[in-house]
Amino acid sequence: MNNKPLKILAIDDMPANLALLGLALQDDYAIQIATSGAKGLELAHDDPPALILLDIMMPEMDGYETCRRLKADPLLQDIPIIFVTALTETDAEAKGFTLGAADYLTKPINIEIARLRIRNLLERERMRQELQQKEAAQRLAASVFAHTHDGIVITDAENRIIDVNASFSRISGYNREEVLGKNPRLLKSGRQSADFYKTMWRSLLKYDHWNGEIWNRNKSGEIYAALTSISVVRDEQRNIHHFIGLFADITPLKNHEYDLERIAHFDPLTGIPNRVLLADRMTQAIAHTRRSRNHMAVCYLDLDGFKPVNDLFGHEVGDLLLIEISQRIKDCLRAGDTVARIGGDEFVLLLLDLDGSQEYESVLDRMLRKVAETAEIAGHRVAVSASLGFTLFPNDAVDADTLLRHADQAMYAAKQGGKNRYHLFDHNMDRIALARGETLARVEIALRNQEFVLFFQPKINMRSGHILGAEALVRWCHPERGILLPAEFLPVIEGTDLAVALGDWVLVTALKHQRAWLEQGLQIAISINIAPHHLLRPGFAETLTRHLDCYPMPRPADVELEIFETAALQDISRVSAVMNECKALGVAFALDDFGTGYSSLAYLKTLPAETLKIDHSFVRNMLEDSGDRAIVEGIISLASTFHRQVIAEGVETVDHGSLLLKMGCEKAQGYGIAMPMPAEDLPDWVRNWRPNPAWLER
Repeated sequence: MNNKPLKILAIDDMPANLALLGLALQDDYAIQIATSGAKGLELAHDDPPALILLDIMMPEMDGYETCRRLKADPLLQDIPIIFVTALTETDAEAKGFTLGAADYLTKPINIEIARLRIRNLLERERMRQELQQKEAAQRLAASVFAHTHDGIVITDAENRIIDVNASFSRISGYNREEVLGKNPRLLKSGRQSADFYKTMWRSLLKYDHWNGEIWNRNKSGEIYAALTSISVVRDEQRNIHHFIGLFADITPLKNHEYDLERIAHFDPLTGIPNRVLLADRMTQAIAHTRRSRNHMAVCYLDLDGFKPVNDLFGHEVGDLLLIEISQRIKDCLRAGDTVARIGGDEFVLLLLDLDGSQEYESVLDRMLRKVAETAEIAGHRVAVSASLGFTLFPNDAVDADTLLRHADQAMYAAKQGGKNRYHLFDHNMDRIALARGETLARVEIALRNQEFVLFFQPKINMRSGHILGAEALVRWCHPERGILLPAEFLPVIEGTDLAVALGDWVLVTALKHQRAWLEQGLQIAISINIAPHHLLRPGFAETLTRHLDCYPMPRPADVELEIFETAALQDISRVSAVMNECKALGVAFALDDFGTGYSSLAYLKTLPAETLKIDHSFVRNMLEDSGDRAIVEGIISLASTFHRQVIAEGVETVDHGSLLLKMGCEKAQGYGIAMPMPAEDLPDWVRNWRPNPAWLER
């Protein structure tokens, strides 16, 4: 509470005139003195007083002019002013009142009369301000009542409507005259039970307040949802005086909630059940199958060739194709069966009440044929097929999640078997999957325990004898099994986050070794293999930038990234985009195992790789196999035509190198040049390296 005394500003060029009055007032008020009209105006602006005592007869600016300026200022115009003067003429008083003075005190001042007048004047001013505030509050309340977007209804103690606002009429459809004197129950929709209203009234009378959602019916008969708050207003004797109800129409919100509920259970693109609803359907289907003692097929379907459609024609065509495929699948199902979309082009089917294999084979055969039919989508003729894996319950007597996993494993077997087919799960698959899971866990531990090391295999120019660099090759120093080659573990982790983690470790470790060699005076380029899942990971170029920034001593130009040609062809546009981002940093690219990809010629110009690495399988056998020799010659010619460098892997003998030189390939690596070696052995190998004389002569 503010107990600060009210301030009185006294403006008089001779303060002694007010000395006695000031002494008499100082116990009740804070007195501030100004010796001129200008100073008084300044002090009033800085901290407006509750009242001003103003002398009339002052030099430069008299009391009348000071009063005129005070009343002209919106900030000060309501402050009461009492003129203090020796003048007694009636016209002087009239002039002061005309200017807005509240009262007069004449000299010599009667202290008691002056004290009473000041007190009365200040009390009147307090009452005026309170009345002003109440009027403003009433105007505000009236404005809120009239203009608020929420409906307001006021009822008396018997719950008869005594007033409503315009929003009530807008929401309910009833105008004010139609509802005055009526009970608000005329809005009841019937969707809530009698118990609902009993609970509402019990809470309202006990706590004087209730809020919640009520379904009402408007004048046109339409039902709407109202978020409602009801308050009890009581009189001084605690008797109910009236009720005030506020409500907002939240029907759009409730409709949106319904839409969200549908989105939560149905795929927004195709309109078929999604993963959430599938889980519920599977629970019901398992219970039904147990009761009926029949069989259920849980099928996992993945489209073959869907991604190229997306890449070639765009996602809009891809979406339309998914809608078409989902409808085709639905058309092949029987009553009681379910199809759900659980991923981009992945579907799960539940086939119920199967009597034997002929029944599900008939359904699946028909479905694969239907899916594989060419479709006309947005003016394009597109075609995909499906790989489908399934398992039978209760033959496969496991829970719902495991049934899905088994069907998924069977689907991968269908893909590996040539696609556009179905495959029944068998438990040997599960054993293989479990073994893979154990290997993944062991690789993760190995990475954490620093059991991996890098070996390096040199690359040379056979004609000049110049050392071109070295390829980083990961090895696992297994505590029980010794040194393991990549074939023992990389295929298992391919496509997982673990492959990314190991790839990052290889990248950083190779850069560390490269810097260490540079500190020893050995500058050598390195090649690092990058898994496709790693390369296409969002932000790969940014991650590579951070690694290069951490090891600035080797030049980015001395770093080459090798990617498998077959992996690059799976998503040519994305791979090319990432390669260009990395090339902007200064690193180079090589296509590893070149010649094994079925579309090498079509995409060679698209991939921004400087070097083609001829796969070792062709090089090793080219001395005996004319077909492999023709492939090697073709790749060398192809590299020359497209202005690419070429390097041969798998050079194991002098004859391999001699034949390659004859064909026009000078760069090579293989056991005939050097075995992969630990990083610490590479400097000595470089110092002791001697070119093969048989190659130098050519």
